[in-house]
Amino acid sequence: MKQLCVAALAAFLLPTGPAFAQSATVDAPAGSVQGSVQGDVRVFRSIPYAQPPVGAMRWKAPAALPAWQGVRKSTEFGPACVQPHSKAVGIYTNPPEKMSEDCLTLNIWAPKDARNLPVFVWIHGGALVGGYSHERTYDGARMAGKKVIVVSINYRLGVLGYLAHPALSAESAEGISGNYGLLDQIAALDWVKRNIGAFGGDAGNVTIAGESAGGLSVMYLMASPRARGLFHKAIAESAYMISTPELKQTAHGTPSAEAAGTQIMTALGAADLPAFRAMDAEKLTDSAAARGYGPWGAVDGKVLTRQLIDTWNRGEQAPVPVLAGFNSGEIRSLRVLLPPAPANAAAYEETIRGRYGDLADYYLRLYPAGTIDESMLANTRDALYGWTSTRLAIGQTAIGQRGYLYLFDHGYPAADDNGLHAFHASELPYVFGTTGQTPPYWPKVPDTLAERRLSDAMMSYWTSFATTGDPVAKGQPAWQPYGKDANYIAFAQVPTPGRKLFPGMFALHEAAVCRRSAAGDQPWNWNTGVISPVLAKVANCK
Repeated sequence: MKQLCVAALAAFLLPTGPAFAQSATVDAPAGSVQGSVQGDVRVFRSIPYAQPPVGAMRWKAPAALPAWQGVRKSTEFGPACVQPHSKAVGIYTNPPEKMSEDCLTLNIWAPKDARNLPVFVWIHGGALVGGYSHERTYDGARMAGKKVIVVSINYRLGVLGYLAHPALSAESAEGISGNYGLLDQIAALDWVKRNIGAFGGDAGNVTIAGESAGGLSVMYLMASPRARGLFHKAIAESAYMISTPELKQTAHGTPSAEAAGTQIMTALGAADLPAFRAMDAEKLTDSAAARGYGPWGAVDGKVLTRQLIDTWNRGEQAPVPVLAGFNSGEIRSLRVLLPPAPANAAAYEETIRGRYGDLADYYLRLYPAGTIDESMLANTRDALYGWTSTRLAIGQTAIGQRGYLYLFDHGYPAADDNGLHAFHASELPYVFGTTGQTPPYWPKVPDTLAERRLSDAMMSYWTSFATTGDPVAKGQPAWQPYGKDANYIAFAQVPTPGRKLFPGMFALHEAAVCRRSAAGDQPWNWNTGVISPVLAKVANCK
């Protein structure tokens, strides 16, 4: 199964030196922790928020961690959650230095004088397969300088984080399994609620934020009854509202999560659940990934009650302000998501007409046959990310909340010269103010006044939203809610407001997803465009 590229960034520790010679000790309900001081920011690394999910605890909901005695030293980053070893090299390549099942930790960056500040909780991306909370680009020090407290969290990944299986469901008091990585995120948010006040944070003003699979996680959290009340605003960068497996039955052309778990257990030669739990975590993770195991949230009726689109259709998502957006060049660095191109324009048009039927003329106006490569890049981008971001803005507007939409369309020489204008995840260094802390193979961001100004503007919009629910940046254009005028803001060389982003884009993909969902036997993800299922007319769908 194809998977989104892992947005895994650098694994470097912050530098040591005089700025770290000072210490900071906080007495929290969970226990006392000693961190470091980095200029005007206190940094606490790898604070555990739940018991390690090893041995008999593997594939169980995260268990509460008793308060520890004494002072816990939190001056170094701990291991990432176990994830596949990869020999592939690309712009996202930079695996963690250490991995372990003992990984349910979080990091905190807090101004030294923090008092009742808003809290920004970051959920890393990586296709629910890789990534980790202390990737260098996620350094929260500069964002904390905008008077917010930044928290970044680890959560279980891959087969260790999302496996469902009949035996696991049978041992659960609720009769469910899977979603362990999502439950970890909820446990981390609960820890923040109970402890962040000791670090100067306001537990009543928490924003969840994430990119790619982190953005998907934000939507899972917005949909989950278990997370209700644990956050008050949400930011979803390059999120994708795709179909997800049902726990116990085939749905939308996808086997049940339990069936997928049964298949992978058999493929890896485990006779039963104890044997599966006894397997080495890294070998298990590598082997499952090599056999195409795909981790997804499972609709189990408890943690996730229904498909994401159905939750939003019913207006049952968390009633909080949302900031959402995507990048103009998402797929330029994710060409693995593109199918082979048709041989020529005539073949392209014939294929689209055969698959989109009465929607084909509409499709071909947006994604013409005369520019096949660019049309395929744009369609896959829009089907995954553009449609999702717009749907989030529309969905919050419909329930009386503010929804803010953005397009990141910024380029710079090292990216543009390699055909990577505004590629997937390229906004992250600007959001965190870490343009000088990108991974080794990442196109290097020039250290210019224009780049610094754009980064400062984005940080200001993001932290202002986390503070008040309204994105405001001093000296920058007003960012209007999506509302009835379909407002958005584009981050190109400078922030530029606009209306009606990519006219017709949302309507086309909304119609396509509506038809697939109604058919009941078709998933919706990157199987779009020339590899879309045939989209027959369906009542109540355009």
